[in-house]
Amino acid sequence: MSYIPSYISLYEEGILTKRIEAIRKGIEGCMLCPHKCNVDRTKHRDGKCKSGQRPIVSSFNAHFGEESCLVGRYGSGTIFFTNCNLSCIFCQNYDISHLGSGKEISYKDLANIMLNLQAKGCHNINLVTPTHMVYAILRALPIAIEGGLRIPLVYNSGGYDSIETLHLLDGVIDIYMPDFKFMDYTIAEELSNAKNYPNIAMNSLREMHNQVGDLLIDDRGIAYKGLMVRHLVLPNNIASTDRVISFIANLSKNTYINIMNQYRPAFRARECFDLKRRITLEEYDKAIDVTSSVGLKRLDKNNFFIG
Repeated sequence: MSYIPSYISLYEEGILTKRIEAIRKGIEGCMLCPHKCNVDRTKHRDGKCKSGQRPIVSSFNAHFGEESCLVGRYGSGTIFFTNCNLSCIFCQNYDISHLGSGKEISYKDLANIMLNLQAKGCHNINLVTPTHMVYAILRALPIAIEGGLRIPLVYNSGGYDSIETLHLLDGVIDIYMPDFKFMDYTIAEELSNAKNYPNIAMNSLREMHNQVGDLLIDDRGIAYKGLMVRHLVLPNNIASTDRVISFIANLSKNTYINIMNQYRPAFRARECFDLKRRITLEEYDKAIDVTSSVGLKRLDKNNFFIG
């Protein structure tokens, strides 16, 4: 089959231009994410994400460590954006998300990165931590389309996304791949400084699923449209993994889910007693058992236990 991303028609019909204009207004008193910092990002970097309007990229490559249906034969074209709109004390990529490792580039440079990854044969453009970079991504997209971009866009976020911004991404994003980190409000505040994270994540996943539906995979085993969800198992069930998985099952029993086991005590994790160690095989097996008990059968296979 030959899948044509809907962002092509949005561009041709002039809708993408209107979306870019709307998001541009949104960053002048930034309301892009649920923090609603109200910072003019065209002039300052004082918001939660410490970012202006231009893209800040840490790295990009054909990645073979992502979900199996994204990697395929030639890899997922990952673009790692610097900074984040969450403050997770256990961040596994803290040098990028917290310490600001990366370089500000032009919109044309970002478009060229997308085109170069496509030229390498990557099956998709995997936008890692894109929430605060939505304006930069959409500004670069028309340039990339004019250059021949034709592969799916993956929105690989922390799950802390605003419904208003997601509405503006409807038809732009082919595959949504949010994290669902935790279901406890107190834990969310303690670990990510986002007390309302569970409610925000639930609403975000509902909207994402409404837009793209369950994950669709072609006859090569490559995903091209739909929702896939990640959940990182944390020690002592501090993430309320059972409740997270139950919500995902209620969203759709056909949800493609990656139950991740690679947690390690990184960054400031040792400030929390429960996060001072890796998870055990028993803890991971319990999470897998929950997916089975609630009827979720589409589990990513690109995982192995590293506790």
